[in-house]
Amino acid sequence: MMKMMNQVRWFAVPVLLMVLHAPTAFAMGDDDSDKKTPDCPKGQVYDSKTKSCVPEKTSMLSDEDKTNYAYHLAKKGEYQAALTLLDTLHNQNTKEAWNYRGYATRKLGRTDEGMRYYQKSIALDPKYAKVREYLGEAWMIKGRPDLAKEQLTIIKSLCGVKCEEYQDLHAAINGHPES
Repeated sequence: MMKMMNQVRWFAVPVLLMVLHAPTAFAMGDDDSDKKTPDCPKGQVYDSKTKSCVPEKTSMLSDEDKTNYAYHLAKKGEYQAALTLLDTLHNQNTKEAWNYRGYATRKLGRTDEGMRYYQKSIALDPKYAKVREYLGEAWMIKGRPDLAKEQLTIIKSLCGVKCEEYQDLHAAINGHPES
């Protein structure tokens, strides 16, 4: 009986550790809001209020939903669709809108233009870590790791070395850019 209890204990401890650390592991990675955003048919956007896809042209859609869905599109590689959706915002002057416009533009190969959008985002909120990450990645594209490292230092002061933005830019600087 004692031997069986020890076997159960040796099995239970790793399982317990896995269960306790699973939420942390699942929390890491890409932007959590992107994971909650489902894909919608072309011409539709995810509406967070109704929890459904609605026509892009509906007046009920908030700028926030359009901005978040534009980022979702950009992360899927649909950069021009993201830019087109951002063009429909009533208020295009938000840190997220400028950042996501910069991201999509940079991914289309227009790095200098994207960097200008990042600067507009930073002007609205210098403590916005995600724009600092993307600006750092742009500096890497431009062959300026020194300026990318400046952004990494700023990110470290904003959210530490364990936040996603720090981890992603650190990887890009070390030759492992985002996929």
